[in-house]
Amino acid sequence: MKNTYKSLIFSLLAISFATGLSAQRPERLNSAEIYQAIEKLNVLGSALYIAAHPDDENTRLISWLSNDMGINTAYLSLTRGDGGQNLIGTQIEELLGVIRTQELLAARRTDGGTQMFTRANDFGYSKHPDETLRLWNKDEVLADVVWVIRKWQPDVIVNRFDHNSAGRTHGHHTASGMLGFEAFDLAANPNIYPEQLKYVQVWQPRRLFFNTSWWFYGSQEKFDAADKSKMVSVDAGTYLPLRGKSIGEIAAESRSMHKSQGFGSVGSRGESMEYLDLLKGDMPEVKNDLFAGINTTWARVQGGGPIGQLLEKVQGQYHFDNPAASVPLLMEVLKKIEALPESYWKRVKLAEIKRVITNCLGLFVEATASDFSATPGQEVNLTMEAINRSGAACVLQSVRYLPLGLDSTLNAPLASNKDFSFKKKLTLPADPDGSGQVLPFTNAYWLDQNWALGMYTVKEQTLRGLPETPHTFKVEFTFLVDNQPFTLEREVVYKKDDDVKGEVYRPFEVTPPVFVNMAEEAILFPDTKPRTVGAVVKSGVPNISGKLSLDLPKGWRAEPANIDFSLKLKGEEQNVTFQVFAPSANGEGKITPVATVNGQRYAKSLVSIEYDHIPAQTILLPAEAKVARTDLTRGGDLIGYIMGAGDKVPESLRQAGYSVDVLGDRDITLDNLKKYDAVVIGIRAYNTVERLKFHQSKLFDYVKQGGTMVVQYNTTGTLLPDAELSPYKLKLSRDRVTVEEAEVRFLAPEHEVLNFPNKITAKDFEGWVQERGLYFPSEWGPEFTPVLSCNDPGEPARDGSLLVAKYGEGWYVYTGLSFFRELPSGVPGAYRLFANLVGLGQEGKR
Repeated sequence: MKNTYKSLIFSLLAISFATGLSAQRPERLNSAEIYQAIEKLNVLGSALYIAAHPDDENTRLISWLSNDMGINTAYLSLTRGDGGQNLIGTQIEELLGVIRTQELLAARRTDGGTQMFTRANDFGYSKHPDETLRLWNKDEVLADVVWVIRKWQPDVIVNRFDHNSAGRTHGHHTASGMLGFEAFDLAANPNIYPEQLKYVQVWQPRRLFFNTSWWFYGSQEKFDAADKSKMVSVDAGTYLPLRGKSIGEIAAESRSMHKSQGFGSVGSRGESMEYLDLLKGDMPEVKNDLFAGINTTWARVQGGGPIGQLLEKVQGQYHFDNPAASVPLLMEVLKKIEALPESYWKRVKLAEIKRVITNCLGLFVEATASDFSATPGQEVNLTMEAINRSGAACVLQSVRYLPLGLDSTLNAPLASNKDFSFKKKLTLPADPDGSGQVLPFTNAYWLDQNWALGMYTVKEQTLRGLPETPHTFKVEFTFLVDNQPFTLEREVVYKKDDDVKGEVYRPFEVTPPVFVNMAEEAILFPDTKPRTVGAVVKSGVPNISGKLSLDLPKGWRAEPANIDFSLKLKGEEQNVTFQVFAPSANGEGKITPVATVNGQRYAKSLVSIEYDHIPAQTILLPAEAKVARTDLTRGGDLIGYIMGAGDKVPESLRQAGYSVDVLGDRDITLDNLKKYDAVVIGIRAYNTVERLKFHQSKLFDYVKQGGTMVVQYNTTGTLLPDAELSPYKLKLSRDRVTVEEAEVRFLAPEHEVLNFPNKITAKDFEGWVQERGLYFPSEWGPEFTPVLSCNDPGEPARDGSLLVAKYGEGWYVYTGLSFFRELPSGVPGAYRLFANLVGLGQEGKR
């Protein structure tokens, strides 16, 4: 059965690169969009755009290539953006990568492109491509770029970034250009990554361009004066009457899908020039045509000439008020494409023409489950629906349930606009032959295996490059259209009627029968006293019972050893608590909760991500929490926290024993603020919280009268002028220290902030993750004391990571240190230092 699953996966891959894995909601094209899709059927050209992160892509150029030129266009983002910040929630790192993956897919559904990735992990800002390619494992990422080129077979590749910009910009950006430059030739060499040739053929693209602009030259004047003899320029601002939109408007809608990064964009109209600098290949003879001299007609395919002629006839005879009139000719085209020898363009155009015929018929087809998830061995109730909303003759002959090997013979004529539906009860296979489950648990495939900094682990070659895991539970519908077989596949999905949102779709998931989650991601033990540690058991099926225990590091113990649980309803939760005892010596480790059911151990946590602009995501991660035994004394007790872009610092501070109130707009009054030992401002609050600027004077008055205010990092261009961000002169910059092991030097070793209530030493800066900090101030008034200094290799000292100033009777602190990453990750030294920040002014009160 495992082999059956693998063969199914690869058959899915045959079309996934060409069409993109679908969203759950059925597509409904209008007549103009159908005509545009027919036009695209007659274009056999492909392009690949390469950059480093989600939101790096030029959505205008992608939109223009796909919608105006009809080019099969893909964006290869080397990473999933895991190292960025999140403006819409608290998910960071791999969970932010899941969100940004889905945002890119939403962007491509908007601009008509396809999305792909490599195994590279966004480990945060990098200042040089040498560091980037060391942490990424250059050979593996290069292999992935070659794999994508061989799969996609682009005629033209466009690099977003200059491959010769080492040290002048983000190391990830330069590295993406370098890898695209190198892979251009390697993809054609059969001796390079020969293991890929089991699935793909070698491929040599025709041209490689760098998508340059004035920005890369430093100014418009310098760009105007630059030699453009090897540049192609195109107007990507065209207007599409069939869409009623300009390319700039479509591109803005696409870019606005990057909501977690705050990239909402306003559409543009009118001429918009794009410049492409030729790096490899031949220069187009026509300077405004990337594809000049490249055959993009059906003549490039053996036996394809008659297909192109038929499609021209379809275009000429198309009726905008009756698209179904084109079905007979389109079915002829389908038959001719099916008869072609196996090739890339056969796969691409088969998927495209099926999409066109489906929409010409107004054919609505879907398979929905009565619940959004099930576990192997559980029954699933399906409803199949098909309706032909045209006058064309259409018969639903049969359906087949994949990969179960079951089918239903129907031979049901679909009369015009008459809905046909039926139900089927199926049992998900549960290891019938002892070879392993047929349907794997649903998850983001790149998170299935443990991964290292910089690289995800994906052992299956055929999964590499895919934006998401193929859903293998599908229904294949076979129709007779114009007396010719016509087959469509639909993923099984879940659909419900939401009282507010109306029709809501989500993916159907295959899950374990039980999930276990730790109540906290990191747990701090400031002494040897036992702590109450919570876990949550959640059922994936009704009527499940078992025992929950904790796997602990050596030297740690829990009481009791295990706890019984019994859950009657699916989705029911049971909270359990253990008393956990830490050893006397300082140290770190991980706790794993394990649910044992009928002798089977389950240790996966369930993470649900739900935002309106992307499909709901179900993620399975190892169920664990970091534990740290460290000597920690709190400074102060009660903290007021003003949230910014979203972080988990309040929960982390509660772990350290603080009482934390998250303050809303109405809570920020001087009288209310006075009760707090410290008020902490969340990350990027002055970038994202519009009304915070109106409260600045009250916050300063709080400090002046004896309070402590700790402001975490903001990016440049805040909602407040630099002069108003602090009671004293303070100018933010883009200075950052990306090497998390960078030496930290004490500029003011006797300052209270390094000595009370915890004595801070170099050891407290061990084990930091991703970076030291970011957007450090570069200038500040003499009232500030710079406390720490650090720098990346080869750079001058950055002294602005932690600035402390007395203001009136209180303390004002500005810090660019990445506490928002360190505290949720359970870094002991970060907790000790933060306790000192919020404890400023408390020494005299004890």
